[in-house]
Amino acid sequence: MRYTIRPARSDEHAALGRILVDAYQRLPGMPDARAQPAYYAMLADVAARARNPAITVFAAVADDGALAGSVDFIADVAHYHSGADLRAFPGAAGIRLLAVDPAHRGAGLGRALTERCLDEARARAQAAVVLHTTRAMATAWRLYERLGFRRHDAIDFQQGELAVLGFVRLTEASPRSRL
Repeated sequence: MRYTIRPARSDEHAALGRILVDAYQRLPGMPDARAQPAYYAMLADVAARARNPAITVFAAVADDGALAGSVDFIADVAHYHSGADLRAFPGAAGIRLLAVDPAHRGAGLGRALTERCLDEARARAQAAVVLHTTRAMATAWRLYERLGFRRHDAIDFQQGELAVLGFVRLTEASPRSRL
């Protein structure tokens, strides 16, 4: 099957929210919706995030039209809205909320969605891309490291009982001495 990565359409937001919630609830060790209802409500509300002009929700769409996954690209980490203090990264881009539907896993969509965000950051001449993950997201963690992201513990934070770990990747536009 072939896939296209493109900005999500408004009529796809609810379905993408369901994919996100389902993917995150399936992660071993990840708190479920009962433990973190506000977090899961935020995951489900793709439309609210997409209304922010600094956020582009990219969708992975199969050639048969099925929604296969999504990721949020944040053009400026001032709009990242996590528990992390990102003031050390002015003008950096962010990646949040990557999810792939279980029926489409193994097709390289996590990588394709992440690379689409990296391409967007390069096109905007942003010096770095920031993201967060958890130990429950081991597959994503390995992917991010293969793509050149490095741990940056100064931007770690706690989400309830869950440790959320920061990663940074410099882009070709990055002055290497800054980070």
